[in-house]
Amino acid sequence: MSLLTHLIQDSNESAYRQEVKELAVWCSHNNLELNTFKTVEIIDFRRNPSALSPLTIIDSTVKTMETFRFLSNIISYDLKWDIHIDSIVKKAQQRLYFLCQLRKFNLPQQLLKHFYSTIEFILWTSVTICFSSATNSDLRRL
Repeated sequence: MSLLTHLIQDSNESAYRQEVKELAVWCSHNNLELNTFKTVEIIDFRRNPSALSPLTIIDSTVKTMETFRFLSNIISYDLKWDIHIDSIVKKAQQRLYFLCQLRKFNLPQQLLKHFYSTIEFILWTSVTICFSSATNSDLRRL
């Protein structure tokens, strides 16, 4: 999995297109297949975005998305963490429900603690990734 980022200045996307082209050539020379069906383009978090022509790699048009998953993190076009944190909170709530159900069956305390550690892992990995740029309300939800 790779992530390519590029800054487009003054609506000049030629350097960006060249970077994508070089990536495709590099993959070809190194016997790697660039899967254009799994490739997405995410743009554009500028204040006044201009319309860009569709990106084409190896005769395939790349989909433009508002969000995508990268290494289990949800990255949005505006570089905010609210969608990612929604996902994390939902996962944690689901596991907390199961923990409550397990507790009703009087399982040993050690087993319940072990299950809780999976919930804690979900929350801590999220905090370490987005803590510095998340809003206070998002952090409270975590």
